[in-house]
Amino acid sequence: MQELPPPANQTKRLARIVFTTFLLSFIASRTLVILIMAKRVPDLFLHLGGTHVHHLNYGIFLLSFVGATLLFVPLSDTAKQKMAFVYGFGMALTFDEFGMWLHLGGSYWQRGSFDAVIVVLSLFGVVAFAPRWERFRSYHWAAAATTVVAVIGFYWLLFWSMNHYGNRYAPRLQLLEQSGPQ
Repeated sequence: MQELPPPANQTKRLARIVFTTFLLSFIASRTLVILIMAKRVPDLFLHLGGTHVHHLNYGIFLLSFVGATLLFVPLSDTAKQKMAFVYGFGMALTFDEFGMWLHLGGSYWQRGSFDAVIVVLSLFGVVAFAPRWERFRSYHWAAAATTVVAVIGFYWLLFWSMNHYGNRYAPRLQLLEQSGPQ
């Protein structure tokens, strides 16, 4: 028996929960790491046998839990909303350290992590807030074109600023990471 897809409004609601949770969790994660490295809050990192367990591991376990739950447990709408929250949180923890997927043992401050978060947030944002394809009107196309131009401009400024200021601040961030809790 084939199950019907969820209504569009339910999908949008779940996507908005994921988007918001992902964004806030990423900001909180980065802020907490900076505060720990700067020794403004106690070392909350988990160390097992001398190994620092990075928060991407927590995210992987949360994503595995969500996947298994969605596959094997029939869920109410309220339970799906809770799973959307856990999914957004797990995605943020995992993608915050995306650069470490590519370069194991690399620095937490890798550019790849930031770029991956921007891409994932963009995709979640489109799913969460764009109208359904059939409902696109001329003003939607105008808004989409304006958004594309704004994003291109933003990335140009971001790359320029990273090249310009990266040489200035990258050593400070790396020193902060090296002097923080190991």
